[in-house]
Amino acid sequence: MAQAAKPPRKRLQLREIIGPGLITGASDDDPSGIATHSQAGARFGFGMCWTIVATYPLMAAVQIISARIGRTTGHGIAGNLARCYPRWLTISIVTLLVAANTINIGADIGAMADAGALVLGGPSLLYLVGFALFCALTEVFAQYKRYVRMLKWLTLALFAYVATLFMVRIPWGEALRETFIPPISLHPAYVTMIVAVFGTTISPYLFFWQASEEAEEVHEDPGRHPLSRAPEEGPAELERIELDTLVGMAFANMVALAIMLTTAATLHVANITDVETSAQAAEALRPIAGDWATTIFAIGIVGTGLLAVPVLAGSAAYALGEALHRPVGLARRPSKAKTFYGAIVAATLLGAAINLTPINPIKALYWAAVINGVVSVPVMAMMMLMAARRDIMGKFRVRGPLKWLGWLTTVLMAAMVVAMALLSV
Repeated sequence: MAQAAKPPRKRLQLREIIGPGLITGASDDDPSGIATHSQAGARFGFGMCWTIVATYPLMAAVQIISARIGRTTGHGIAGNLARCYPRWLTISIVTLLVAANTINIGADIGAMADAGALVLGGPSLLYLVGFALFCALTEVFAQYKRYVRMLKWLTLALFAYVATLFMVRIPWGEALRETFIPPISLHPAYVTMIVAVFGTTISPYLFFWQASEEAEEVHEDPGRHPLSRAPEEGPAELERIELDTLVGMAFANMVALAIMLTTAATLHVANITDVETSAQAAEALRPIAGDWATTIFAIGIVGTGLLAVPVLAGSAAYALGEALHRPVGLARRPSKAKTFYGAIVAATLLGAAINLTPINPIKALYWAAVINGVVSVPVMAMMMLMAARRDIMGKFRVRGPLKWLGWLTTVLMAAMVVAMALLSV
């Protein structure tokens, strides 16, 4: 008897490919990340561009692994930690994540307020309150599918930095040479900046967000099921995750590289190296690249902030809710997930409130980066262990090159944390 032919594999549509990976990658270029990339370009010129190229395969591998955990199990990172590991470990990691995310939200909303005042004028406080309320209320009350669609459209804000790049003169020969044959230095300031770029690019909140969003898509779409229970969906879904994540991370790194090239070709050349915030970088461009470059750079800060703040607050809420075994999900009504939505509002408003205290949110951001760097190592280690467990991942456990690239990233981030600790002594 002839064997029945297998049905042809369904061809992935663009709208199916562009999903959590794109939003996650785009949110990586938040205002605080823009500040870090601006500082790198302003202080070290093109000599730091290699870090953007080097981090791409590392961040892509880790994000693919986190997405596979969420899609396979139907639970986020914290949900799997809570189910399979000691409670004290889950609570410790989630507490540090929520603290770091709240500080990061404060720095991002502060940068958005400064950028708004730079473009439109008026008091920064007005923009601070407006952006904080808009981000919190939209995430709580917007219908899920419309909200996700809005986040996808907000990724277009990142093209502002590509546009800014073409407004300045780039010595491409020098830029390419120093990108691929970098002038490596062991000077503490140079090493610290490498740590900052890696820490900004490979952040725990991105792992939690993408895994939780994949799990959310499973619960929201009746045609999708956790791969552990519906392995026949695996080949197409793993292909989608890989393409979505590779595109999203490439987009993020392309934008980061554009920011670094722009500030290297303008601020570094003009010996303007004392840039602490993204808004300062935008203002510093004015006498060199003109008003349009400043305006577009500042608009990009607002757009990326509107994308990143909900991701930061949402990842903290997913982690907290899952750790406490409470209902989570942006598709749920607020009355059905009070802890989840309460955490979103609290993280957003507390972050904004940091800007009203004597605490400098930019200085606080340094400690958030320290916390993120420290948290990323155990989170990635636990992710790699979970991804290899048959009782969690079934036949979809991570193996081969992806597994080793994930462990390489974990070891490198651990080395970065050690270097950061040694340099801070």
